[in-house]
Amino acid sequence: MLEIKNLDYRVEARPLFDGASARVAAGWKVGLIGRNGTGKSTLLRLIREEIASPGKDSPIRLQNGARLGWVAQEVAPTDQTILEVVLEADAERHALMQESETATDPDRIGDIHARLLDIDAWTAEPRAAEILMGLGFTNADLSRATREFSGGWRMRAAIAGALFAQPDLLLLDEPTNYLDLEGAAWLEGYLRRYPNTVLIVSHDREMLNRSVTHTMALEHRKLMITPGGYDDWLKLRAAKLAQLESQKTKQDKDRAHLQSFVDRFRAKASKARQAQSRIKMLEKMQEISIPLEERAAPFNFPAPETMLAPPLLEIEDASMGYGPQAVILKGVKLRIDPDDRIAIIGTNGQGKTTLVKSIAERLPLLSGKRRMPKKVEIGYFSQDQLDELSIGDTVLEHVMRALPKDTPVAKQRSVAAQLGFSHEKVETKVEKLSGGEKVRLILGLIGLARPQVLILDEPTSHLDIDSREALIYALNDFAGAVLLITHDVYLAEATADQLWLVKDGKVAPYAGDLSDYRALVMSSDRDKGGSSKPAAPAAVVVEDPVDKAEQRRRASQARESAAPLKKKADAAEKAFEKANGRIKTIDLELSKSGLSPQKITELSVERGKLEAEAAKAETEWLAALDAYESAVKEAVN
Repeated sequence: MLEIKNLDYRVEARPLFDGASARVAAGWKVGLIGRNGTGKSTLLRLIREEIASPGKDSPIRLQNGARLGWVAQEVAPTDQTILEVVLEADAERHALMQESETATDPDRIGDIHARLLDIDAWTAEPRAAEILMGLGFTNADLSRATREFSGGWRMRAAIAGALFAQPDLLLLDEPTNYLDLEGAAWLEGYLRRYPNTVLIVSHDREMLNRSVTHTMALEHRKLMITPGGYDDWLKLRAAKLAQLESQKTKQDKDRAHLQSFVDRFRAKASKARQAQSRIKMLEKMQEISIPLEERAAPFNFPAPETMLAPPLLEIEDASMGYGPQAVILKGVKLRIDPDDRIAIIGTNGQGKTTLVKSIAERLPLLSGKRRMPKKVEIGYFSQDQLDELSIGDTVLEHVMRALPKDTPVAKQRSVAAQLGFSHEKVETKVEKLSGGEKVRLILGLIGLARPQVLILDEPTSHLDIDSREALIYALNDFAGAVLLITHDVYLAEATADQLWLVKDGKVAPYAGDLSDYRALVMSSDRDKGGSSKPAAPAAVVVEDPVDKAEQRRRASQARESAAPLKKKADAAEKAFEKANGRIKTIDLELSKSGLSPQKITELSVERGKLEAEAAKAETEWLAALDAYESAVKEAVN
């Protein structure tokens, strides 16, 4: 589908690619990973020919006739409805539908309708609606004009259009930046079922583990593609690094032995020939170099200057919103203690941001009581703050304003360096910073205030994976309370031990974990007709049972009676894993260069058969597991 061969590319004097090569086969879902600034987005621009490849012959080749699709920019604010815009993203269908209204030649009319039937044009509206609703739009939104939506929502519509058009190769650049946790979960499932090839740039670790078949890493100006998700790539990279270190240790030992011989016998006539031979051996030795691992600069949230007794904040019977005519949440009752780690969940539009803005006093309470000691400092981050940085001012000037006026310049620069800004970067004006650097600056300035409470609303949208890992360490080391809204499941699971669910104008603790909530969302989506994927079991909140011993006895008997179903489910699961394991092996073989056309055909045919076996095994596995769980549940209840 896509071949990149010996790509060299530089931006001004900085090289991004140096002889980089990779091959992507049809049907692969490939996650493109790499540190911020390494050239991932540039590679996507080169693939879609937005910028020209260097040299006479392009090093990037797309399969003949393949349709390329990507999210170019947000949908324009016009009077067109969201649904109409998405339908027009399928250019062929749109053109044929328009021509069908004016065509007069009977033969041409017949050809048009035959082609519309071939491309399943008559089911276009429900397919487009399914995608839009999966990305967070409501049924009522579909008939609203695009000008009624914010830029973020219009970007979601652009993503929906790219998915709906179903190009042969779909390029996605950080699509989850515009989605909430529920939208990201839906997109993962959609990409897994997507019938064509996908190349997605993402720093969302869970998405990279759940929805891709291969990982393409951009490191040290080279591309390396491996089977599996991000965690699989991490293991493979660690193994390769360990192998390189072992080889280098052996080479250093051999080199020292040869050099020792040369030093001892170079001056002896009887050993001169042997010494010269070893000198040549030393010269021919290719130095094994171990690439230096670049690590993200750490984040730091110092302990508050004043440690206060709990509670840090209490809110009772509060209404929250944007005025009497726009009340979003009612009857809110909450308490925040110094050791709280809370992730706030809820579908888009339910009021998560309204809640944290009200807690941070960015919005006044419409009614209710708020109790908070005067010494409590709240640090608040949201994406809106990226626009609050002072245009024209440098990083150093922002740091200066956050420090006491008598702070020496050397100390100011030292603090900026601790925030992750080098000597050169501190003099950079903020409008020249990347999105990730702006996030780093704002979080650093928040840390300098030494708050007792940190409220972070989608802090990771512009951060690469290593920076997200650094943020996890910083939040876990922080001595105060943390409230977090994020679509990054990995971040939430690694930092939060409580969930608050915002739903139907209420805020309440959620009894399950993020896996339970994800399953609940996906199940609800299927019930509404928003998805065809099987639903996972929702979180179960156990009411006080009358007799726990009797319940356990019935459950044991039920499991024993349903054992054949469990055995069938286990066997199908093993068959599914076996088929997928062989598929990964075949993909690894196909990624190698120099395969004969006959071998490629043989492997491709085998892969097709294995995909069918895996699909059948998965269906049997889910059906048997569902039957087993239903039998146990029915017997217990």
